[in-house]
Amino acid sequence: MGGMANTEYDVIVLGAGAVGENVADRAVRGGLTAVIVESELVGGECSYWACMPSKALLRSAQVLRAARRVPGAAQAVTGELDVQAVLDRRDEFTSHWNDDGQVKWVEGAGISLVRGHGRITGEKQVTVGDQVLTARHAVVISTGSDSLIPDIPGLRDADPWVSRDATSAKTVPSSLAIIGGGVVAVEMASAYAGFGTAVTVIARSGLLETMEPFAGEQVADGLRELGATVLLNTETKSVKRLDDEVVLELSDGSSISAQEVLVATGRTPRTGDIGLETIGLTPGSWLDVDDTLLVRGFDWLYAGGDVNHRALLTHQGKYQARAAGDVIAARANGKPVSDAPWGTHVATADHQAVPQVTFTDPEVASIGLTAAAAAAAGYQTRVVDYEIGNVAGSKVHADGYKGTARMVVDEQRKVVLGVTFVGPDVSDLLQGATIAVVGEVPLDRLWHAVPAYPTINEIWLRLLETYGRP
Repeated sequence: MGGMANTEYDVIVLGAGAVGENVADRAVRGGLTAVIVESELVGGECSYWACMPSKALLRSAQVLRAARRVPGAAQAVTGELDVQAVLDRRDEFTSHWNDDGQVKWVEGAGISLVRGHGRITGEKQVTVGDQVLTARHAVVISTGSDSLIPDIPGLRDADPWVSRDATSAKTVPSSLAIIGGGVVAVEMASAYAGFGTAVTVIARSGLLETMEPFAGEQVADGLRELGATVLLNTETKSVKRLDDEVVLELSDGSSISAQEVLVATGRTPRTGDIGLETIGLTPGSWLDVDDTLLVRGFDWLYAGGDVNHRALLTHQGKYQARAAGDVIAARANGKPVSDAPWGTHVATADHQAVPQVTFTDPEVASIGLTAAAAAAAGYQTRVVDYEIGNVAGSKVHADGYKGTARMVVDEQRKVVLGVTFVGPDVSDLLQGATIAVVGEVPLDRLWHAVPAYPTINEIWLRLLETYGRP
């Protein structure tokens, strides 16, 4: 890209992950011109190192275990998991870490692409190498987040795995220690335990701490059934890599050795080297946005996805991206902005209606507020629990089906604030719960949403019955 080319676009997007792609796409559909700047693979974290490869790594062993829970099918399962075939299938999902397909999509969508490291160098200005890009209307930061490496003595020097290493591994270690108790920790523990790796999870407190307490407890039980060791309320004091193993000293005085150590203790924003200092913001910080994804204090700078710290999930970032791309186009074209709660141009759901699936065994599917979060937010609530294994559909689904459902009800408005399901294949129940929460469907109307028999969705009828007829 020789010469000092100065190129003008309506919108400049930093980062070509799922969020950046969607912002640019919506802006272009709204009649604007857009360019995406990307220093790595077009498609971003989700496509190559997060959602897609992790789910591919988990799926095969889940299917095998599901078959073993159903007599008749169980007798047909005579072999073991083919780990190499799982890794090969994962490679297909990441297109072997080649982004040609995604680049073709970007071009087909009428979006320009500039490869390289983009930095903001002034108002509505981004510099990539010796190319200066200027935005007529908006710059959008959607650079995502990186794995956080905590200050544990010796950890950085031990060359630990982060989530990217775990999802892109070419071979499977014989043993793996995992520091952390969140979603990445428990999903990767499930995947590697499923491969036959000796897994040890070391969590500073419990597992899945932001969810209902029974979720973490049942996932811990599930991991132990898979042969993993789960150490709760345990601090990692130091880490040291020897010739062929990593040794972790723990707070209870014991030590663990493993072939590899995975750090899964949270995320840090990728904003350290994107020129934030040139516009008065702090490099390395999360970006505070309003509900139209506009960075507070600016009328041209937006932030979508992980960097705004609202809800660090691909689907939530894409939801923000649709709102942001559409509102940028509306503002640029002088059209009305729909920014009341639940309007076209706002990401209202980020606050109290975020759905999430944790692909462990059992699965955890949750939406909205937990009982504790609802109480802390000042709602007057009633909490209803029901064992999913008591529903006819789950008995047919798998022998010995175990799982729990919880519904958190706003007693003043008689609507559902949150739902959590834990159990095999509960991810398929989540969208019904999401619609109930987002739609604020009154309980007396939910009675008329009849679940088909015999499916696990009958849990809804049992939750309502336990709550009581209107």
